[in-house]
Amino acid sequence: MRTNTNQLDQIKLNLDEHVGKKIKLKANRGRKKIVEAEGILECTYPNIFVIKLDKPSAVRRLSYTYSDILTETVELTIDNNRIG
Repeated sequence: MRTNTNQLDQIKLNLDEHVGKKIKLKANRGRKKIVEAEGILECTYPNIFVIKLDKPSAVRRLSYTYSDILTETVELTIDNNRIG
């Protein structure tokens, strides 16, 4: 269990370095529903991070947990580098 905590802390620290940068998101919502979006990594919190989407639509912000990256439910790409 401790190694997962270390990995989650490492993911958070990695995302902290990229706050304010453009980010590509690919999220698996289940049942063959995949969300692909581009936006800006707005901020990071102890348990979640928030992405502000570029497109003006009904959903303007998305938030995910660091464990979503660890379990590969969410894939983030910043400057052609995959996070997680």
